[in-house]
Amino acid sequence: MKVEIREKVKKILLIIGAVLGALLSTIGTLLYFSIKWMFKTWTNLTMDELVYHMTAPLEGTNDGMIQEYLDVCAVPAILMLLLVVILFIAWRTKKRWYVVMGASIIVPIIVSGVSVHGAWNELDVGSFVDGQSTYSSFIDDNYVDPADVALTFPEQKRNLIYIFLESMEMTYADKENGGAFDKNVIPELTELAQENEDFSGEDKELNGGYAMTGATWTMGAMFAHTSGIPLSISIDGNDMNTQEHFFAGAVTLGDILESAGYCQNLMIGSDATFGGRRLYFTEHGNYNIYDYNYASENGLIPPDYRVWWGYEDEKLFSFAKDKLTELSQQSTPFNFTMLTVDTHFEDGYPCELCTDEFGDNQYANVMACSSRQVKELVDWIQQQDFYENTTIVIAGDHPTMDKDFCEDVDDDYTRKVYTTYINPAAELETTEKRSYTTFDNFPTTLAALGVKIDGNRLGLGTNLFSSTQTLTERFGIDKMESELKKKSKMMEKLGDIREVETDIGTQTVQEENIPSAELSIGDYDYNYSSLPISVTNISNVPGNIQSVMAAVWKEADQSDLQWVELYQLDDGSYYTDLYVADYGENPGDYNVHIYVIDELGTPTIVTGQTKTIN
Repeated sequence: MKVEIREKVKKILLIIGAVLGALLSTIGTLLYFSIKWMFKTWTNLTMDELVYHMTAPLEGTNDGMIQEYLDVCAVPAILMLLLVVILFIAWRTKKRWYVVMGASIIVPIIVSGVSVHGAWNELDVGSFVDGQSTYSSFIDDNYVDPADVALTFPEQKRNLIYIFLESMEMTYADKENGGAFDKNVIPELTELAQENEDFSGEDKELNGGYAMTGATWTMGAMFAHTSGIPLSISIDGNDMNTQEHFFAGAVTLGDILESAGYCQNLMIGSDATFGGRRLYFTEHGNYNIYDYNYASENGLIPPDYRVWWGYEDEKLFSFAKDKLTELSQQSTPFNFTMLTVDTHFEDGYPCELCTDEFGDNQYANVMACSSRQVKELVDWIQQQDFYENTTIVIAGDHPTMDKDFCEDVDDDYTRKVYTTYINPAAELETTEKRSYTTFDNFPTTLAALGVKIDGNRLGLGTNLFSSTQTLTERFGIDKMESELKKKSKMMEKLGDIREVETDIGTQTVQEENIPSAELSIGDYDYNYSSLPISVTNISNVPGNIQSVMAAVWKEADQSDLQWVELYQLDDGSYYTDLYVADYGENPGDYNVHIYVIDELGTPTIVTGQTKTIN
């Protein structure tokens, strides 16, 4: 009896081992090839982009990319499963069966561990995790809420045509004109930038914008250009597949133009749902969406027509002309935003207009073709009656993710996205070459429409037509990049708004466990020229509280920023009298942000208010 039980147990364990071995072999193979394919496909992949796309809608993904993944990753995994099963069956009565079982369990664990370790280092996951556990006050200190800024539109509002160029960098120009290539791949775009405004000052070389953390993929880039902030979410944050809001607390270009009476339109040759674009542009500005699905459903293309990500740019530019002609007949000003797609990695899509100017370098041929098509569209627009009252913005969305197109670019060369403003209703206040990011496009676009911006700053952006310093000019690109990788209470307030079902219907709630406190600013004491400031109920702050500081300023550019330490009272609250005379003229709006400093000297913002002294 004991022998029979022992044999049954042995048989069960062998079956479990076989199933476990087959499962681990399959998963290990899939994981190995998936990581290898991921880094081959996205050479400049960042952790924030990966986290975003893990939560964003994947509808509309390029069919070719899906097929490539299945071929490169799924097929080897299936073949490995079949091989292990065959070996188990063939050697089920032999001792080699145990060797197969052991190898199928141990080897996949080792391979998976090595693969994950390599991916961890390549994505710099450690720094990302550190950033996710550290709050920075950079955004909180420097974010200018458009809702609090006076914006004055001209009496006759100008039309806006905003052309996002997929993966377009100034890098592709020749070295003589500020690029990194020996031969100019984008001569027409180079000419457009030099004849118009790219904020290069008196320099002939092209000048573009830095793509910062949270703005290095298409949706992140479009968000940054139009909101002045990065598309940064925590791992447990915005799930764009299920969420009904896209940074509902942010005021964007679309929101502002909608309030000003603009007719807003987005035209793209792919499915707008992909990456959350439909959600963003419908919520922020109520854009009319003209995407691949619209073209298919309305007879612009055959119902079964699909190439690349939807339809090619040759059709996009043609459809754009028709839509612009239609919009120009309306009595209301329009915002027509479009996004190209042929220059998407890998190697782009060569349409019928593409030539072999660069031989077998397909991506260069596609880039050159895009340059010619954009120039042709701009020439056409400039011939139309509506052009006189229209501003054109042309900007690359982000640096390319193509794996080898820029592999020969010198490491010392700074890659920036292509930028130019055509027919702006704004005059330059400085002839200096500007250092700027794509965040700066937000207020600069409004200024190019003739909008007067009190303080010349919106979001994290600065109006480049003004002489006001950009954040990169004030802090440097490295400092800014480092701080943007950390968490921000302001970003959580703008973005972490969720829809939850309750007994009384759907309610919008803020995420809990965010550092907070109660701030009370008393009445201004005219005798002592002071403001009493009291802070109570500090909660959810990391570490031990070493001190509490108030950041106080009046000027929009924070040039008069001062730090004031609060002292602790017996009841546990913190208090100080702010000496207002230090700010010159007393009347005005005083911005007060409260920070808790921990034992390591790390500041965490917990609350803030604006106090008006009449």
